[in-house]
Amino acid sequence: MSTPAPGTLAWFEVATDDPETTQKFYGSLFDWTFESDGGLAATGLEYRNITASGADRPMGGIFGTNGQLPNHAVFYILVADIEATCTDAEQLGGTVINKSLDTTPAFAYLRDPAGNQFGVFTPPAA
Repeated sequence: MSTPAPGTLAWFEVATDDPETTQKFYGSLFDWTFESDGGLAATGLEYRNITASGADRPMGGIFGTNGQLPNHAVFYILVADIEATCTDAEQLGGTVINKSLDTTPAFAYLRDPAGNQFGVFTPPAA
């Protein structure tokens, strides 16, 4: 499996307080399959990886919020350098909501000048 190129839409996430209904909806609508992310489950987070029919790897996930966050969906762009991307985004009129550089993968949440939230991440080292 190859890593997508920087600048590629590489992941999406649906955050919901009702993962079962969300999984049933998207699974039925698009024929997607779901698998619990064991690593995140071990930390107490409910996360289900989403794989499209016929695909060889997950393309997104459902995050169970337990009502702690508003329901939302966000897309993630793969980048080579989180810090540089955050700096560039701010220079272009965007804002950095938060960033986590000490995680694998490293990621940040940003807003574009219109207020739309999106995420950026770097791939884990091979």
